[in-house]
Amino acid sequence: MIRQALRANPWSFLGPFTTQLLAAALVTAGLGITASIDRAPLDAAARQALTDSGIADMAVIFVMIAIYLSVVIVGVTMTATIAQQARDIALVRAVGATPGRVRRSVAAQAAVVAVPATLLGVPLGGAGGRAWIDGVVTHGFAPPAVTFHPHPAALPVALAVTVGTSLLGALVAAVRPSRIRPAAALAESGAPRRRTGVVRTAAGLVLVAGGAGLSVAIADLDAETTDALGLFVMLALCVGAGLLGPALLKVTALAGRLFGDTGRLAGDAIAVRAKALSGALVPLTLAIAFTAVKVVMFKTAERVTGTPAADADRWLEYSGTAVYVGFAAVAAVNTLVTVILDRRRDLAVTRLAGATRGRALAAVVCEALLVTGTALVVGAAVAATTTLPLLHTALGTWRPWLPASWLLTGVLGTAALVLAGTALPAALAMRRPPIETVR
Repeated sequence: MIRQALRANPWSFLGPFTTQLLAAALVTAGLGITASIDRAPLDAAARQALTDSGIADMAVIFVMIAIYLSVVIVGVTMTATIAQQARDIALVRAVGATPGRVRRSVAAQAAVVAVPATLLGVPLGGAGGRAWIDGVVTHGFAPPAVTFHPHPAALPVALAVTVGTSLLGALVAAVRPSRIRPAAALAESGAPRRRTGVVRTAAGLVLVAGGAGLSVAIADLDAETTDALGLFVMLALCVGAGLLGPALLKVTALAGRLFGDTGRLAGDAIAVRAKALSGALVPLTLAIAFTAVKVVMFKTAERVTGTPAADADRWLEYSGTAVYVGFAAVAAVNTLVTVILDRRRDLAVTRLAGATRGRALAAVVCEALLVTGTALVVGAAVAATTTLPLLHTALGTWRPWLPASWLLTGVLGTAALVLAGTALPAALAMRRPPIETVR
């Protein structure tokens, strides 16, 4: 079953593969930064100053974020991958495979993909860690004596992280497909269910309510504590929004039907595949929220104090944010590509029914814009809930500020990501004659 899945759906494993590659790179870079600081020939005063700067703490955060995002995003991308194996899983369940065997098979798929991804990610992380250390020295956060040294245990540690998180994420994604009755699984493989699970909705509501409650609670704490807890507010809200994604996208689908025939076609497609598309909401929301919180904090501080932030400080904060955003953005694109590739037959049938290639592509673009709008609204809500208590405790204001140029850049960047994951692969898929696709 493992070999068949890898051979039959190689492109569906692009999301888990890229996620694991980036996780291995982040772990390798974080370990290398820690080793470089530890091995630097510094006197006691210089080492204490470097410790106080928080550079070593950022290396630890790189590793922690890699582990967290890897579990979450591997779970999301493996859910889309398993969806393409629905009929195969139903058949093996029908001939006697136990739920445990199905779960082990799915976990093994993720683990097998994790090994080559890690082997490619470790040298990439080494290069990234070296570039980051050079930037830290160039901007004056560390003395020139600090040079990059790769961590001797980078490969085994990265393998432990990627394989471990892959197993965990895949096992979570495999729970429902392995437990469903064989007859129901066969029926569902032909017509995927559209109802969102009660447990998923309840978990999403709990996380959103918990994140919002924590945001209110930390607004009266000191600035340092609020800043430390703000990350948990954001993560809870992002994951909660992802769990509620199918419901949110069904609302978006209703809005799409207001825009003529193309909008109705796009809305129907989103409603049918709301669960699959919701897999992209977690990384998209993370990317939008991470960027918005950091930029809004800097720009509001500059407006309130009248003093622009130092270039070195901006570089340090934005470089770290770019790592997280890049991780999430790549995962979002991969998830969307997987969903579109799974729809090649549907797009071909649409064209055989009389739609031109341009009309079918216009519907996909409309879907992309609707998903973009949903991600922007959800991401803005997460960013606002996270940022307001940070602004209150750090600057004494409840009014965030963001220049219009930055806002426009964020909107266009999000739209470009979604279009790259939907319209571009759809256009490539529709280059083949539709009759060849539906055979």
